[in-house]
Amino acid sequence: MADLVKQILAKPIQLADQVIKVADEASSFKQECGELKSKTEKLATLLRQAARASSDLYERPARRIIEDTEQVLDKALILVIKCRANGLMKRVFTIIPAAAFRKMGSQLENSIGDVSWLLRVSASADDRDDEYLGLPPIAANEPILCLIWEQIAILYTGSVDDRSDAAASLVSLARDNDRYGKLIIEEGGVPPLLKLVKEGKLEGQENAARAIGLLGRDPESVEHMIVVGVCSVFAKILKEGPMKVQVVVAWAVSEFAANYPKCQDLFAQHNIIRLLVGHIAFETVQEHSKYAIVSKATSIHALVIASNNSNVTHDVNKQVVDEDQSRIPYPTRDKSPNQLHTVVTNTMAMNAAMKQPLQKPGANTNGATHVNFAKSNGSNNLKQNYQPHHQHNHSISGVSVKGRDLEDPSTKANMKAMAARALWHLAKGNSPICRSITESRALLCFAVLLEKGREDVQYNCAMALMEITAVAEKDADLRRSAFKPNSPACKAVIDQMLKVIEKADSVLLIPCIRAIGNLARTFRATETRMISPLVRLLDEREAEISMEAAIALTKFACKENYLHLDHSKAIISAGGAKHLIQLVYFNEQIVQLSALPLLCYIALHVPDSEELARAEVLNVLEWASKQSHMVQDEKLDALLPEAKSRLELYQSRGSRGFH
Repeated sequence: MADLVKQILAKPIQLADQVIKVADEASSFKQECGELKSKTEKLATLLRQAARASSDLYERPARRIIEDTEQVLDKALILVIKCRANGLMKRVFTIIPAAAFRKMGSQLENSIGDVSWLLRVSASADDRDDEYLGLPPIAANEPILCLIWEQIAILYTGSVDDRSDAAASLVSLARDNDRYGKLIIEEGGVPPLLKLVKEGKLEGQENAARAIGLLGRDPESVEHMIVVGVCSVFAKILKEGPMKVQVVVAWAVSEFAANYPKCQDLFAQHNIIRLLVGHIAFETVQEHSKYAIVSKATSIHALVIASNNSNVTHDVNKQVVDEDQSRIPYPTRDKSPNQLHTVVTNTMAMNAAMKQPLQKPGANTNGATHVNFAKSNGSNNLKQNYQPHHQHNHSISGVSVKGRDLEDPSTKANMKAMAARALWHLAKGNSPICRSITESRALLCFAVLLEKGREDVQYNCAMALMEITAVAEKDADLRRSAFKPNSPACKAVIDQMLKVIEKADSVLLIPCIRAIGNLARTFRATETRMISPLVRLLDEREAEISMEAAIALTKFACKENYLHLDHSKAIISAGGAKHLIQLVYFNEQIVQLSALPLLCYIALHVPDSEELARAEVLNVLEWASKQSHMVQDEKLDALLPEAKSRLELYQSRGSRGFH
């Protein structure tokens, strides 16, 4: 940097010396040349001062100012050379307007002001002594640029408090205008902001992290910051930074992932998924074990080793019996709200007691992340591993918990909200990340937080589940591993989402409807309790909710679902036919196009249904086949004629019964 600045300063210094020398030799306009010489000498002094301080100069404005200064000195040299003309004829034919000297003098003054400002803005905080820098002449056409230069310069050279204030100023600029955000990135503002996130005081760290998050508004900007090293800084903060800073960093991660999905894997490589899961797990579920179903052999082995601990022995014996029956307790709709958390934590305690003796503390099994226990020797270590109570001094998934218990409840809730938001955007469309999330205890955390979390925490958890299930819908391996029918974690999540759907009175409704629809192929034929709540939503006054319910039910009744016949019968039994007819006949086009495929699938799979005959579904399909916007729909192009033809075999138009 210093050598580069010296190189670009060399030419203007040489030009200034030439102007001074030629001005002394002027044979005409001597007074005017003398004034230009005086100003050039002052400028040359400043340029040499800048060359001596080249290691401290802020490169971005230095380049612009030095380039402009070089152009001014080049023009000044041309002007004074004309004044050196010898001979009468040359003097007569060399015409120099008086205004040329005034204009050149003004440009030299501006260059002096620019270089002087560059030296002041690049000075350290002590040398500057809180001096008001003002705006240099170069800022006349673009004052915001120079304001950005000033704030970034303070980030490089200012005191800790000044750097915090500068970061806050950049937050305001980045929030106000997308173009200002791009200028901050182009002018080198990201490296000092990242440094402040790592080394500043609490307020400075928050301001810097918020500024970085606001800068990531488009893929190009996010990619630039990824290259500069934002991933490693964010990982460090999420692991051991103050919780208030971690909240802002988690939000910034969510912004980056939302605006540039390609960065998802880079964040995953820096362990950020595990760190975020650790944050939503803190004080949500027991933290000393991943939720996992272990084998009988493991359970028996744990039973023998833990025989001295009566509480653990009792739990392990119960677990062995549960596993023999291939049933593990899980929350149901009949349980009170507080029972979900009790069931989750008790089951986790059983698994932890059985699992921990068979592996080293902190070891990973099948992608799972375990707690890193404090080091101890011999029987003490074994005893510590079998503590059934909550261990507050443990490290959760590598996240430092020191002092976190003392944080105020609002900060803890904000942390969970932003961690869930980050997981939501990181999981979107990404199978490996979804697998990493579901192999951890995140599903349990989402279930508990959906029940008892703050409203924004609940919403972000619901959105995260929606994205994870959307990926699972297309990824059979993920669907089988994460959403097994007998998985207690999966059942807990489904139970909470069904409660939301049954209440149908919150912002969580649509993401929960979509998530249940995404899981349609995971439910057994006997698992029909989600059908009735969805059918009831078909009669919802809000068109969007009716549409989402129809789309979700279509995933149960479509041909791709192996149990489409059972689900179609369940939809009919719940009264779905009459609601669908209302939607097809009397609703908006977008709702019609969502309800009609479901009606077609039901007619195709259960054409001999008496309910369909009484509802005159065949007449509805006949009417729909004559509506241009329905016939032209790609989904209905082949489905509608097939359903109508199938229904005609069993029913006749206008009939209320069978022939």
